[in-house]
Amino acid sequence: MDTMQEKSLKRRHYHRPAERPFTEEERSRVTILVGGLTRKHEELIRAVFQGSGYSCELLPVPDQEAFHLGKEFGNNGQCSPAYFTSGALIQYLRDLEAGGMSRRDIVDNYLYFTAGSCGPCRFGTYAAEYRLALQNAGYDGFRVLRFQQDDGIRQKISAPGLKYTIDFGLGMLKVLFLGDVLNDLTHNIRPYEVTPGETNRVMALCMEDLCDHLRRYKAPELAQRVPGWFVPTLEKRNFLRHLLSFLYKMNRHLRGEEFQGALERCRRRIDGIAVDRTRQKPIVKVIGEFWAQTTEGGGNYRMFEFLEKEGAHVQPEAIGTWLAYLMAHARMQMVPRRGMNANCEEPAPWDLRQRVRNELSFQKKRALLAFGEHLYARLYHRVIKSLGGIAHTLVSQETLAELASPYYRPLARGGEGYLEVGKNIYYHSQKLCHMVLSLKPFGCLPSSQSDGVQSAVVSGHKDMIYLPIETSGEGETNAYSRVQMALGEAKAKAKAEFQQALESTGKRLDQIRTFVSQHPELSSPMYPVPHRRGTAGVAANFVLHVGDLMAGR
Repeated sequence: MDTMQEKSLKRRHYHRPAERPFTEEERSRVTILVGGLTRKHEELIRAVFQGSGYSCELLPVPDQEAFHLGKEFGNNGQCSPAYFTSGALIQYLRDLEAGGMSRRDIVDNYLYFTAGSCGPCRFGTYAAEYRLALQNAGYDGFRVLRFQQDDGIRQKISAPGLKYTIDFGLGMLKVLFLGDVLNDLTHNIRPYEVTPGETNRVMALCMEDLCDHLRRYKAPELAQRVPGWFVPTLEKRNFLRHLLSFLYKMNRHLRGEEFQGALERCRRRIDGIAVDRTRQKPIVKVIGEFWAQTTEGGGNYRMFEFLEKEGAHVQPEAIGTWLAYLMAHARMQMVPRRGMNANCEEPAPWDLRQRVRNELSFQKKRALLAFGEHLYARLYHRVIKSLGGIAHTLVSQETLAELASPYYRPLARGGEGYLEVGKNIYYHSQKLCHMVLSLKPFGCLPSSQSDGVQSAVVSGHKDMIYLPIETSGEGETNAYSRVQMALGEAKAKAKAEFQQALESTGKRLDQIRTFVSQHPELSSPMYPVPHRRGTAGVAANFVLHVGDLMAGR
């Protein structure tokens, strides 16, 4: 009994084994692998890393083979994103090994860079699952660095290999804007292109140009631009120097002639794509779990490609919506704790000094978060304007939270929180789509919770076409069949809407097309077609607008 008690006293709390850090000396020989987002985002991220002096390569788009490799070497019961990503990593490393590189060299000269989270879901354990799968596959010691609250960019060593700079951070900010807007433009234009493949060809040229800009551009230092007499003042005041340097570089990165010139070249290329907006296409808004609604490979059954082949106009979700949600949710969570100390204790009624301090701290933090939301949306919409002003803007988080609140408490955490419910109601109530498709990994608990709420939402909106699809490595045919059934209803809805719009103009379709052929500007993707309230389809809105033009209105 005494021996058992001694063993019990020696037990210690488990801590994740310390991982070998990525050091400054390794920077010239270690290659950073990235993946998990859309291909456009990944290519832009690679350009930023390369422009900062790192070697960076992209993982292959996850496919079915990657999924089975992830299941073979990973734990049971994981979300499919963990299987697909770890499998894609193993695929890439095995290809290196097949090319003659030893496993020791692979472990020493490559690492994977990914996002991390403390989650309320299994996303918080993904990095550990990647390491386990890699270890089981024979790559023990392969480094997985996380960007967020873990070591990530700010590693706890004196000379980290991943070094955060203002230029690096602003480059990544531009990646988010550009990846979202270019993806949106691609999906908005491609269904209506007159020459098949033209949109992909033009977007490839735009990506090449923008990646080259991200690799080459370095904002000048503030000290090189201010008067000489002001330099000693900046050197004495660190906070002022850092603040002014950040603001100056942000202005040069986002409003400088180099970036604006690259955007203008892209806008002119895109403007040269000929489109035919008289084609009837049901608009399918894609929402759901972050990874499943973003990836473009086997992780969501290549759903974007499938929908377009079936004749749909796909409207993807911007990563910026998720970032705006994180800031808005952090601000909302502050309200129930208003007036409390850092340890969530309320000061005594007579402690007026502490109460004032708490209130000032609350107002300061809330104002900073609100300013961050406003600044991000403003910069995002400025990029949209520079690229022609036809991409979709970010929806107000207050609007989404208010719409979802009768069904889903905005402060409830898990997955995308109130976003799935709020977006479903918003896009249907504003007549911005014909159908909402929600993609989520099999067994994703937060998304399953949202799906339960969506049944009440659908029952209260009789004209709503909402379809949740759980994705995994199997069941592709069944998923396609379910989507085709719902898409059939959306096509009928879009057709009836188009016929009603055409009849209201008093014109025939051939008359509309003849008028368009006589006015080439109407065939430009940059031509702003006004959205009529209550009309979702691009073709229906277009014939209504052309009908007005033909009538002299």
